[in-house]
Amino acid sequence: MTTAGAGQAEADRGEKGGIRTALAGLTTRGRSFLAAGVAAAICSYVLGQSDLLRVGLLLAVLPLVCAGVLYRTRYRVAGSRRLSPARVPAGSEARVHLRMDNVSRLPTGLLMLQDRVPYVLGPRPRFVLDRVEAGGRREVSYRVRSDLRGRYPLGPLQLRLTDPFGMCELTRSFSTYDTLTVIPRVEPLAPVRLSGEAKGYGDGRQRSLALAGEDDVIPRGYRYGDDLRRVHWRSTARYGELMVRREEQPQRARCTVLLDTRGIAYEGAGPDSAFEWAVSGAASVLVHMLERGYSVRLLTDTGNAVPGEGGDGFAGASQESADAAGLMMDTLAVIDHSDGAGLSRAYDVLRGGNEGLLVAFLGDLDEDQADVLGRMRQRSPGAVAFVLDSDTWVREPSDVPGPLDGSGDRLRMLREAGWTALRVPRGASMDELWRQADRERRGVAAASGGEGP
Repeated sequence: MTTAGAGQAEADRGEKGGIRTALAGLTTRGRSFLAAGVAAAICSYVLGQSDLLRVGLLLAVLPLVCAGVLYRTRYRVAGSRRLSPARVPAGSEARVHLRMDNVSRLPTGLLMLQDRVPYVLGPRPRFVLDRVEAGGRREVSYRVRSDLRGRYPLGPLQLRLTDPFGMCELTRSFSTYDTLTVIPRVEPLAPVRLSGEAKGYGDGRQRSLALAGEDDVIPRGYRYGDDLRRVHWRSTARYGELMVRREEQPQRARCTVLLDTRGIAYEGAGPDSAFEWAVSGAASVLVHMLERGYSVRLLTDTGNAVPGEGGDGFAGASQESADAAGLMMDTLAVIDHSDGAGLSRAYDVLRGGNEGLLVAFLGDLDEDQADVLGRMRQRSPGAVAFVLDSDTWVREPSDVPGPLDGSGDRLRMLREAGWTALRVPRGASMDELWRQADRERRGVAAASGGEGP
């Protein structure tokens, strides 16, 4: 945020308000002096003491003169704010740097600087700046921290001007503000290999393009500048024109992260709730898969996909991974419960197939939703589900049902459909569950005579 000349603009608006605006800026000390002066003048009239009248006039005029001088002071001050960083995980601190420049030809008086911040980020920071010389600058900073994800406005910046006697105080505000984005916590995950996963590029079950360096079996016509060593002589003889072998870029392996946001699927609220754990887990998987070179996307029960722009809705080439990660983190920073009752909209998005590895974070499930998830599994070469049922998050451990009660039946249905399904207890580590999912996948593969450890 950079605003120049805001002090001058505020002064011009104040002058149109008349003496009433100036008197409104009197401090407690200024009002006391004015009241004492009026009282002394009245007493001098009643008692017939002319000396007391002089004292009363002095006491009454002093705050009025200070208000008038301060009111007509024309400071031109530029303010700027810089966030470091502008996107911070929940529970971490960000530093806000404020800079004030006196762009007028007159030195300023005593300034009190105040920045507006939401109560979630802490108390409002206040700074007292000494006299700033003409063309001078002052820099201050403060820290903000939030345990709750979200987007929080910072600003507008306010300046309080006061006279040397402390009789009057005027507030001038800048007009712009910045936004601090608090994203979910991201937990580093182990580089395990889950079912349906490719080794970074399209060598999975549904590979459609060749690896780097392999030749496409379909040649194309020769173009000026093509390497003559790429000439495909058999096709040249067949078509009667010069043909070259085509090289395609590799297709990166894909991963879809499904986040169940249904309000009826979660109980409780706050940073330690099941829903917040699911959001943090989805963020951890997205970042982990991007770091491993995957094309990823975030899908919710409402059918909304992020990034979802153009093509197949997945994150683009490697140079776009940082932008895609930022977009998905910004989405998770403000995501909230949906009013949906099922997962059918998400299934409609996945019906096209070729979705790669499917990682789902789910709340409470009924039999119908478990059946929909079973059909989702048929569209993906590998699927991992983390189920957060309310029994393990809002009730005491002694009241939690047994492993085959309630959510246990749903877990069994998911596993029978081919999911690697895990129940998430309260306070569980995402990295430990990630490793456990890999161990269970290896155990199932070994039992079925497939891939071993």
